[in-house]
Amino acid sequence: MGWMSGWLSPVSERYTAPMKTEIMTGGEAIVAALQDHKVDTLFGLPGAQIYGLFDGLAKAANGIRTIGARHEQGVAYMAFGYAKATGKPGVYAVVPGPGMLNTSAALLTAYGATAPVLCLTGQVSSNFINRERGALHEMRDQLGVMQRLTKWAGRMEHPSEAPHLVARAFQEMTSGRQGPAAIEAPWDFFTKTAPVTRMHPLAPIPKPEPDPDAVKAAAALLKDARAPMIFVGGGALEAGESITLLAEALEAPVVSFRSGRGIVDDRHPLGFSIAPGGQLWPETDAAVVIGTRFELLDMRWRWAPPGLKIIRIDIDPGEMRRLSSDVAIVADSDDGTRALLAAVLKAGGQRTGRADHIAQAKAKGLKAVEAIQPQAAYLQVIRDVLPDDGLVVDEISQVGFTSWYGFPVYAPRTFIASGFQGTLGSGFPTALGVKAAWPDRAVVSITGDGGFMFGVQELATAVQYGLNLVTIVFNNNAFGNVRRDQIQGFDGRLIGSELVNPDFIKLAEAFGMAGHRVTSPEGLRPVLEHALAVGAPSLIEVVVERGSETSPWAFIHPNFG
Repeated sequence: MGWMSGWLSPVSERYTAPMKTEIMTGGEAIVAALQDHKVDTLFGLPGAQIYGLFDGLAKAANGIRTIGARHEQGVAYMAFGYAKATGKPGVYAVVPGPGMLNTSAALLTAYGATAPVLCLTGQVSSNFINRERGALHEMRDQLGVMQRLTKWAGRMEHPSEAPHLVARAFQEMTSGRQGPAAIEAPWDFFTKTAPVTRMHPLAPIPKPEPDPDAVKAAAALLKDARAPMIFVGGGALEAGESITLLAEALEAPVVSFRSGRGIVDDRHPLGFSIAPGGQLWPETDAAVVIGTRFELLDMRWRWAPPGLKIIRIDIDPGEMRRLSSDVAIVADSDDGTRALLAAVLKAGGQRTGRADHIAQAKAKGLKAVEAIQPQAAYLQVIRDVLPDDGLVVDEISQVGFTSWYGFPVYAPRTFIASGFQGTLGSGFPTALGVKAAWPDRAVVSITGDGGFMFGVQELATAVQYGLNLVTIVFNNNAFGNVRRDQIQGFDGRLIGSELVNPDFIKLAEAFGMAGHRVTSPEGLRPVLEHALAVGAPSLIEVVVERGSETSPWAFIHPNFG
């Protein structure tokens, strides 16, 4: 076998019956392995070292759609968006060295946001690896760099290795705490011909079963709780039904932040963002933390109510070391929640009788969000116009920050965020990947002018591939957060935070799409309705006076205690 990071466990080497043997190039072998894993879309930017891979994709065009881009970061973020919107691995291919490095921010984002994203890249020719002779795109220990950015990385050295190493990558990406993987191969690998035996996907690494004693202890703790609260994150996206049932059994609000939005419908009486959640936090006596790092505790809210008991459910055993708890249940979010629900019902826990109090707190929190203007008003218009199953992709911007708690979300995987990395510039290309995944659903990218310009060239990609995304650019001619911080914390010494932007309408038209400009929330409404109806990519510029936005941070970093 080719070089792989780490030893393969007996589980990962689980035997699967081989399929037929065919004569293939290395590129064709990778494409066949992708097809065996039900990959239907690949995002890529071709180059010399991976010509053989793209030739294999061209031959398999009826089975795998290949979407290009104008920059490597674009294809990687598109794969990230595809993965977050579908729950299936997103795959991209780029040249090695500078090409791979141009995708490193997206790999870092995928790792932080637990997204299964596969990077396929090349290498120098076999006879030049590790010789540092200055071959095209040569990079010292590229594989080692990728190991540090991903959950798993490996190298293929012969076409016959492709089926197994692709299977290993998929197994690692989708087992346990999900995350990205990467595979590199030498330049000559992709056109080398050899017999290749295809294989079925490897079985997932078995999930840890909930410890009955831990579950029983958690249920006992909750039986005594009078003001429990549930917190959910991106690791609980498939556990919405069980979490809702647990919340109803405990009469406990479910608070989501960024990646966990929509796990419980915000229209449900117990579906909370952090804004109304903060109203009830000071009285909370038990926190059930499911599939999330719970950064609210020590990085956002930065204060715990006296006597707070913490129950954690997470599939990653290491997470229990990073943040201690009173009861730790190492398990898949859905399995762990269902086990806890059964134990709670068996223990005969009483509902807290807080329904009216919870409703009042939710109403008060949502009312307070209305003070964050004009962002809250624009977000409400977007929610009003967008279908229930429409998807929104955030960006690091004033409206993006506000969307973390001020945009109602009705279902998991309909609000896509970059997670704790807060990756400026990720939003627009990520949204293109979301639209590629769901061409028949409404998808809206909300972005600031600063972040949008990181990937503005991908307007050409939207037009070329018919990715009918609606992009709303909130233009305040600034990196708004940086500008505010410089004013408030550095005596107004502004440097690098005020921007001079192009005419976004002319820019959109130059790329071959419709451009619109609005100046008010009610002005946005008919324009957004039209843009979603026409079935073509479009850009809407929202003109915002520089410095006029209310700071969104009052709910992200509230003053408790």
